[in-house]
Amino acid sequence: MEQQDPIDKPVSIASSADVFTWLSRFINMETGQFSTSLRLDRMEVLVHLAGHPERCAPVIHIAGSKGKGSVTGMITAMLEAEGFRPARYTSPHVTEYRERITQGAAFFDESIYIQAGRELVSIEAMLRNTIHSSIPYFDPPGADDTQASFFELLTLYFFLCARLARCDVMVIETGLGGRLDATNVVDPLVSVITLIELEHTEFLGDHIGAIAGEKAGIIKPGKPLILARQVNEALEVFKKTAASCKAPLYYLPDIVDLYHIQINPAGTTFSLDSKIPALFPSPIELTIPIPGEIQAQNAALGIAAAKIAFPLLKEASLHRGLQHFTLPARFERIMDAPVFIVDGAHTPQSIEACVKTFSTLYGKGGILIFGCAAGKDAASMAKILIPHFRQIIITTPGTFKISFPQLVYDTFSKEASALEEGSTVFYIPETVRAIEKALEQGRDKGIPLLGTGSFYLAAEIRNRVQQVQEVPVGQA
Repeated sequence: MEQQDPIDKPVSIASSADVFTWLSRFINMETGQFSTSLRLDRMEVLVHLAGHPERCAPVIHIAGSKGKGSVTGMITAMLEAEGFRPARYTSPHVTEYRERITQGAAFFDESIYIQAGRELVSIEAMLRNTIHSSIPYFDPPGADDTQASFFELLTLYFFLCARLARCDVMVIETGLGGRLDATNVVDPLVSVITLIELEHTEFLGDHIGAIAGEKAGIIKPGKPLILARQVNEALEVFKKTAASCKAPLYYLPDIVDLYHIQINPAGTTFSLDSKIPALFPSPIELTIPIPGEIQAQNAALGIAAAKIAFPLLKEASLHRGLQHFTLPARFERIMDAPVFIVDGAHTPQSIEACVKTFSTLYGKGGILIFGCAAGKDAASMAKILIPHFRQIIITTPGTFKISFPQLVYDTFSKEASALEEGSTVFYIPETVRAIEKALEQGRDKGIPLLGTGSFYLAAEIRNRVQQVQEVPVGQA
């Protein structure tokens, strides 16, 4: 890892790039902190010092293991189509950091990023220099209390941008977990929880009930919870927490029916029928320009959340918002000859949904380029993926997260031998070389390619493909 600049080194903020360069000095949860770093008191101090920008607009708060970025984006798109000025906070980014902090689907004006960045730098200095005894929930101070984390500062930066831009609603995705996530200083109109899987077990617990308990931490007293379909162990945790908070629970399978789901290379169409007349009096037909049955589920969850938060939201806004919704690295087609799909799936269930869509549209026998971060369930993902691909290239998923590609290769090789599927597994740790090899094989054999396992690998692939194509990715 590169040596970081000292935190207290003087900084001049003249662009949004300067802000993110400064932020990169701070320890990032995504590159490896400890479970003890998950806390809320320091974030509470930061928003206190900033004059509580998290209260500048109503909030829809989203947590979960799978699909939360898509749900966050879809809700934002529908609200924007209604005429709101929504601020959207998601992670991770695929191409650049500004993707995490946007006004609707677009970047904020550069002046907003700059002004908020200068304010952010000032507040961080205040945190390090404040006499903590004057702040009641910061007593007593510990050795690391005055060093904010990357994600805490990034979250505060989002709040500052939203306040400066006078956004009238904030749609916020959690970073890790929920209960102690930096975003959990908000008091939302509604909380939304997507599907729960085993993830980040070193931080959140080693069984579904424990992870659900952490996610349930975003449920607020008296505020509705909109909940995706869950396994029974997770569902019971959410029911119990909602009841203890007197939070109305809207469980998606109980409030909507989805049917006529059809996928094609251009997207997904489906019908939605509400079981609650107050949501919609009759069935509606919808289209999303992202292929995948899971995207219909995500859209239904987003629609329910948006309508419960804003009951007057018009049906036409749902159509317009979803019809034009896109999000990088969500089953994104970045090349046509050969077909090249990238997807940020990185858990067994999301990998299963991804490969099901890929095989339905493009058949079996393609080329897979795969890389995942340390701590992911590579063995389970290997079992799912291997039967669908003729060639598999294991590589490093970028440098942003710790990874052990040799161990992933060993895992895939072992599974391929056990499954006797005839797949050939290659190990090319240099990411650019792996991408070039996959492209070469795809062109020579005229077969489709899939890159998955990590958002960071998806970003590396997008950037490389953009370099070899005349038309930039996303503008075809």
